[in-house]
Amino acid sequence: QRQSFFVSFPLAKFRNTHTTTRHYSSLASRLRRSILHRRNMGDLVHREGPTGLKFLKNVPGDMVIAQSCTPVPIMGVAKKLGVSDEHIDLYGKYKAKLDLNIIEAMKERKLGRYICVTGITPTPLGEGKSTTTVGLCQALGAYLNKPTIGCLRQPSQGPTFGIKGGAAGGGYSQVVPMDDFNLHLTGDIHAITAANNLLAAQIDARMFHEATQSDAALWRRLVPKRGGKPYLSPIM
Repeated sequence: QRQSFFVSFPLAKFRNTHTTTRHYSSLASRLRRSILHRRNMGDLVHREGPTGLKFLKNVPGDMVIAQSCTPVPIMGVAKKLGVSDEHIDLYGKYKAKLDLNIIEAMKERKLGRYICVTGITPTPLGEGKSTTTVGLCQALGAYLNKPTIGCLRQPSQGPTFGIKGGAAGGGYSQVVPMDDFNLHLTGDIHAITAANNLLAAQIDARMFHEATQSDAALWRRLVPKRGGKPYLSPIM
């Protein structure tokens, strides 16, 4: 269960003691008792988020959580951020691209603070860079009411082949629609894939033909004769 425990207890008794295994054991025991007490009191888990999302004690899978949410239309998000329609290129109801001219249009705005989440070794449950980034945005935006924007790179196609997790975060700290974000987004990754496959096929074909026949034979196949003479078209 993806929960964070915040515990406070008096440390006065430990200030004038030597650092020994016994003291650490006593400290851990106090921590455990405090956590169990607060868990029984029911104040460790927020039962409802700022947007009205109901949090379950037994956290379900990422896909279940993602499909239980109703995404906010991207135009509504843009209006809250003060982005005009002329700078938005829509890709359905929940996705859009921004025209780079928006940088010039908003140059008079005061600069915000920048938090960079760099390399993190994921926990066994999968919390890594993406989950931490989304969680920070939720804490700053939903709970502290600060204007917050999260910036994540477009995921690779690894999830398609079952060789890695998604890159939308996880649990209650994820981007929705999660499946669309991980697999399609705006379709740019598919255009890159098609271009890469075409280039690889061209290189492979050339290497095959040059390795299996002489230059003279290859020349005869590539340059047909017209009137008994080799003919090169304008594009050649």
